[in-house]
Amino acid sequence: MNDVSAITDLGLSRRGFLKASAAVGGGLLISFTVPGLMGDARAAEGEFSPNAYIRIDRSGKVFFIIQPVEMGQATYTSMPALIAEELEVALDQVVIEHAPADDKRYANPMLGFQVTGGSTSVPANWVPLRQAGATARTLLVMAAAQQWSVPVESCKAENGVVVHAESGRKLGYGELVDAAAKLPMPGEVALKEPAQFKLIGTPAKRTDGPDKVRGKAMYGIDARPEGVKVAALTICPVLGGTLAEVDEAPAMAVKGVRKVVRTNNAVAVIADHTGAARKGLAALQIKWNEGENAKLSSADLLKNIAEASKAEGVQARAEGNVQEAMSKAAKKVEVTYQVPFLAHACMEPVNCTAHVRKDGCDLWLGIQVPTRAKTLAAQLTGLPEEAVQVHNQLLGGGFGRRLETDFVGHAVEIAKQADYPVKVIYSREEDTRHSTLRPFHYNHLSAGLDEQGRPIAWTHKVTGGSIIARWAPDRFKNGVDGDAVRDACGPYGFPNLAVHYVRHDPPKGITPAFWRGVGHTQNAFMVEGFMDELAVMNKADPFTYRAPLLEKHPRALKVLETLREKSGWDSPLPAGHGRGVALTYCFGTYAAQVAEVSVDASGTVKVNKVIGVVDCGIPINPDSVVAQMQSGTVFGLTAALFGNITFKDGRVEQGNFDSYRLLRINEVPPIETHIINSGESPGGLGEVSTVIIAPAVVNAIYAATGKRLRSLPIDPAQLKQA
Repeated sequence: MNDVSAITDLGLSRRGFLKASAAVGGGLLISFTVPGLMGDARAAEGEFSPNAYIRIDRSGKVFFIIQPVEMGQATYTSMPALIAEELEVALDQVVIEHAPADDKRYANPMLGFQVTGGSTSVPANWVPLRQAGATARTLLVMAAAQQWSVPVESCKAENGVVVHAESGRKLGYGELVDAAAKLPMPGEVALKEPAQFKLIGTPAKRTDGPDKVRGKAMYGIDARPEGVKVAALTICPVLGGTLAEVDEAPAMAVKGVRKVVRTNNAVAVIADHTGAARKGLAALQIKWNEGENAKLSSADLLKNIAEASKAEGVQARAEGNVQEAMSKAAKKVEVTYQVPFLAHACMEPVNCTAHVRKDGCDLWLGIQVPTRAKTLAAQLTGLPEEAVQVHNQLLGGGFGRRLETDFVGHAVEIAKQADYPVKVIYSREEDTRHSTLRPFHYNHLSAGLDEQGRPIAWTHKVTGGSIIARWAPDRFKNGVDGDAVRDACGPYGFPNLAVHYVRHDPPKGITPAFWRGVGHTQNAFMVEGFMDELAVMNKADPFTYRAPLLEKHPRALKVLETLREKSGWDSPLPAGHGRGVALTYCFGTYAAQVAEVSVDASGTVKVNKVIGVVDCGIPINPDSVVAQMQSGTVFGLTAALFGNITFKDGRVEQGNFDSYRLLRINEVPPIETHIINSGESPGGLGEVSTVIIAPAVVNAIYAATGKRLRSLPIDPAQLKQA
């Protein structure tokens, strides 16, 4: 996924986002697109086909077709706020509609196709949605002024009406939309200055909260098209294996079972309800072709990646002269860090309801890449893409898992063998054992230090499977996976540095994939851990040691300065307790956390408190900023303490939450977040705290025990007192 800095490479302007308006059903339509990513996106006869739009009907309701999906990150609150701010309406006046699967009209402005990920929703839409709202407001004010025969400057919009201050006359937006739709598009419209904001920067209740609390919210798993049946699925337990044979008789004897379906590597039982489907599946005796991975183990994978990491790799970044600086260094330090495979463990297991017919295919699901689901369904059915309809729902967690379409493929293949809609729901065990995985990385870092212990040279060699080569091959360039090497030197200004990448893909059947924060989570753990090592080695305070390397990042320095104060860094702690700090600049946001931990005699780690400071630019909704920092911390802390997908005889050993542990409510520490509003354009936030919590905790463990951990998850056995 691209960093938010990608948008600056396109040379986009406010004017560039806004392209056209048109009358629609007696209302006002404001549309926008992004040149350079999708061209002018014009349809036949010169008509404009927008990538996202707002519409105001005669009742004054604002309808907003939203491109980003909602998977818990409060998109359905932050996106409408951008429109409502400039349009001068309240949040509750904005009605949200899911965007259909359409890359041409609903592409993510930063990434060029329809996708929710990379913490891009707010940064990508910061300008275009405000521009759309401001243009709509301008047209409505112009329409009112024309109707009253008064200067435009004498009118203003407020609370969904246009007011003529001198006479006190008012017209609601609904009364003006027909006239406004006939007006020519204005030139570049002025956007509000931050000091004028009424919604942006102020706490707002989540617009999707009430329906979720009342159980009215519709997730993919809730889809119930007429005539739907339910399928329970089992996939070959050996990754990369295939189906050999199965006797369907035991399943067909179960009441409610309709059909047993075979695919290349799976068996599904279709039934009237979930209970019958699962009972039928359990009754089957299945033989598998286990294939070449039948004896694969985690020990094999570690041995292979360690050997692969000895290669020089492809240079991903170089500044100065590392070789010369290393030769002059007073001291050289070399370390090896590693992070494991990780599954996503979304609260809602992956699922898809499919109805395949001769003339069309409908999909009901929650997915981060609806057009990819549409394309795959078309390929598997032989239908044209326009005959496939994706009904995107709310997502019960994404974290990158729903950037994939493997579960869509299974659902379509199964539904092709039925003449009714089929809902395919992975069990928790199937979801864990056949998840796409954050890659296993085995990285070498080194630093050359001067006489004062300051780093004058830095190298980081990243070894692991490539997500980008598979998921976005056009962005895999010169042998470098751009995501894999992100944050490989942090935000620090080393005078001489070199970053190399060694591509080492796992065996077929193990799929490297995006996971909340991805390359940042891997490399920040290593970089921030190594930085702490260097500070300790030189008997330097970790905050003080980092500061000279951040001269080009004054916002980072401000974050650290604030964090030192807010965390009570300089106050004493009891024996067995320690504090650790970690810093990141990722997705356009600066953030740092201090974790306060204690370690008992058995080596069990307890995180007692987490204090964070974040500068994400202008915070759209401060409450959402805090919530995102909390959720990302819990997600990252879960991985640091427990996350590990391991293999034995070609099988994933973890299944349900008993063996793939999540942080439990009694284990969640107090998480304190302080926001710095720097006034800059917003950065992304959904993945930021996931990036820094693991290194903060590991550095705190060292402060508490004197034991340095260079691999995850945290192993109590290594911390156990003799």
